[in-house]
Amino acid sequence: MAFQSRFIPEPKTLAIVGCPFRSAVKPKAGVDQGPIHLIEAGLIGQLEDLGWKVLFDGHHQFEDINAVHDPPIGILKNPRLVSQVTQSVAQVVGEHAAKGQLPAMGTISGTLSKYPDACVVWIDAHADINTVESTESGNIHGMPVSFLLGLGSKVDEYSWVKPILKANRLVYIGLRDVDAGEKKILRENNIKAFSMHEVDKYGIGKVVEMALDHVNPSRDKPIHLSFDVDALDPSVAPSTGTPVRGGLTFREGHYICEAICETGLLVALDLMEVNPSLADQASVEQTVAVGCSLLRSALGQQLLISPFY
Repeated sequence: MAFQSRFIPEPKTLAIVGCPFRSAVKPKAGVDQGPIHLIEAGLIGQLEDLGWKVLFDGHHQFEDINAVHDPPIGILKNPRLVSQVTQSVAQVVGEHAAKGQLPAMGTISGTLSKYPDACVVWIDAHADINTVESTESGNIHGMPVSFLLGLGSKVDEYSWVKPILKANRLVYIGLRDVDAGEKKILRENNIKAFSMHEVDKYGIGKVVEMALDHVNPSRDKPIHLSFDVDALDPSVAPSTGTPVRGGLTFREGHYICEAICETGLLVALDLMEVNPSLADQASVEQTVAVGCSLLRSALGQQLLISPFY
């Protein structure tokens, strides 16, 4: 399954934007090491073997961003640090997208700066759509979708996030751990979400078809694929910060990536929440290998017998 795109010109070029970042309040350390482990596992060579020209200029360390004095805004934790880091990554992603390159491990804001009509396929156990009003924890990593949609009260530190994503251009697959406030937001904004119940009921093939019919009925708009590995069952990807039982199987996760690849509409993707500090070495290697395998599947390789090669 060679990668063919209506939007990425030849020679096809992929830019890996490594973001080893963990906010000071993230309760489980190690997620900042996820991108580093993916690269060390040979991801660049694996993608080059698929015919991609891969650009990687090192991990963005954000040395110039200092949030020592970053008091909460209301209950929002580390608001300035998270804003500055995500804005920095969005700018880098936008620059790569503007050059016709496919950004990997980037942000949606950067994608939308080049493709404002893009739709987003969000694969996750969690909706990450809390607003300032609905969040109970104050953790901003549970709020990015609300900023992209322009929901809830405005926060000056996030004024750079342009709310240009439309609710009918967003679809979720794999949800199973959603806050009560988030359920209300999803209902009120008519946001399409396929939980694991729908995956069990219809099968992953039908769910992906229905998801694309909703956000991209004519199959002519760019697609940003956001894949949080906690969408997978912990037996598949155990080394992640917020595992939830009853998730996608190995094949279901890969089928999603393969199906998106087959559309020829993928313009950006990100892989989130690989955390190599939360399990034994074998489980870490398993999760990193699965992450690399998902990226390969989205970028043109049909699944082989095992990702561990």
